[in-house]
Amino acid sequence: MSTYVIGDLHGCHAEFVSLLEQLSFNPANDTLWLVGDLVNRGPGSLACLQEVQALGSAAQCVLGNHDFHLLVVARGGGKLKKNDTLSDILAAPQREKLLDWLQSQPLAIYENNTLMTHAGVLPTWRAEQSVSFSHEVQAALLSERSGEFLTRLFGNQPDQFHDELEGIERLRCLVNVFTRMRFIDTNGRLDFAAKEGLESAPDGFTPWFQHPREDALQLLFGHWAALEGRTPNAKIKVEALDTGCVWGGSLTALNLESGERTSVPSRQSGR
Repeated sequence: MSTYVIGDLHGCHAEFVSLLEQLSFNPANDTLWLVGDLVNRGPGSLACLQEVQALGSAAQCVLGNHDFHLLVVARGGGKLKKNDTLSDILAAPQREKLLDWLQSQPLAIYENNTLMTHAGVLPTWRAEQSVSFSHEVQAALLSERSGEFLTRLFGNQPDQFHDELEGIERLRCLVNVFTRMRFIDTNGRLDFAAKEGLESAPDGFTPWFQHPREDALQLLFGHWAALEGRTPNAKIKVEALDTGCVWGGSLTALNLESGERTSVPSRQSGR
């Protein structure tokens, strides 16, 4: 019995299937954790959603920013972007069932002193607190006013979380931390402009994982393909799982029990 954590799929279905085969993944015995961004940019977004949903309780995933983008387009009045590859989902006969499933997923999963999110968590957030924040967003996603929430979700403000935030501003800030964070300053303020490697850090900002924590929590995240699965000078116990499959890199799985990594090469090199 093994638990495998897999990086951002981004619609790379062929690589996903290949990786599961290489792992000899058995849903009757093994567990799969996915760090979010199941869809978009790659050619098999619909197939990825179907594959993960079909695994049932053998698979757990958290929402990423591209997953939220799909929900906003489908149910929040958002528009498709030039490089989106979401049309197959939006046109699928089982569209609503798949969207319902996606919309029910959390933003944080915590087990055995290990916390998985898409982009990370602020260094001041404890594990139980992070799960509580995830529940807040889930409640909004599952409420009767979820369409209004999705319509107002996107935006860069507020760019610093504090517990006095309320309403949509609080929810937007939580989603941005969980799904978009890369660089923060010493006060936990987020930068949204820099999206490349560590050399792109704005003045006064450093990667969130280079800020120390007071606990020994293990953190799992994806989102940041430019890191190529590395976290230089990390001040915490952390594993980066996005190795840029959709950009021609690889798709990577981490065995949580052994710490071993397994990767398959991307078939998207033409991108």
